[in-house]
Amino acid sequence: MKLAHSPCPNDTFVFYAWSHGLLEGAPPVDVTFADIDVTNTAAERGEFDVVKVSYAALPWLLDDYTLLPSGGALGRGCGPLVLTRGDIPSLDGRTVAVPSERSTAYLLFRLWATGQRPARIDVVPFTSIMPAVRDGAYDAGLVIHEARFTYPSFGLTSLVDLGAWWESDTGLPIPLGAILAKRSLDIDALTRAARASVEHAWADPSASAAYVAAHADEMSPDVQAQHIALYVNEFTRDLSDEGYAAIEALLNRAHTAKLTPASPKLR
Repeated sequence: MKLAHSPCPNDTFVFYAWSHGLLEGAPPVDVTFADIDVTNTAAERGEFDVVKVSYAALPWLLDDYTLLPSGGALGRGCGPLVLTRGDIPSLDGRTVAVPSERSTAYLLFRLWATGQRPARIDVVPFTSIMPAVRDGAYDAGLVIHEARFTYPSFGLTSLVDLGAWWESDTGLPIPLGAILAKRSLDIDALTRAARASVEHAWADPSASAAYVAAHADEMSPDVQAQHIALYVNEFTRDLSDEGYAAIEALLNRAHTAKLTPASPKLR
């Protein structure tokens, strides 16, 4: 079975047990590491059996895939940031670097930036965004993941925390990354495997430490730990009604704003 997810600490931590054959009854998996922008596109082509994608991509994917209630990234205090070199009042007339055009981060950015008119928005590799803003190539950058912990070292300022904006506006957690499985597979078995992998990670966090570090793109151990603590939470174990409500709210707002097609049912 083909499993694809990012090399970020939250994903390697969550899927360590499953990918290393430590779960009784879980189907063996062949793991591909890829940025979520890559997996979003690959999922449209049906390249993977189980795959981590952006929640923003679900309207294009749920004909062939179903959403698993375990393994994903959704929470509070963990949203994307819009960073600048200094204080600016808005993005009108500014240049902005973003990591993807079909990510949850970009969808939130577009919902928040309604009425603002940036001069240009470019897709830039995630790791290049903060250096590009620092060096003056862009006025602002949309960042995700560990940038929340490291952006002050680049001399940057947070113009808006899109997660905090979303939470204050809706009262709901922010949906970031979803785990999908092909509808033709045994969804109950895959849900059990994903949940068991999360629970194994929590039961023995040190077991995956070397694996996490090997794929963590030069993050310090402290940043790796902060990353996992922020993005692996009770919603990772089970979306719950609150999690599904947050996903539906995001996709319904996006469809109302004519940013995405209508989403099929989530469950």
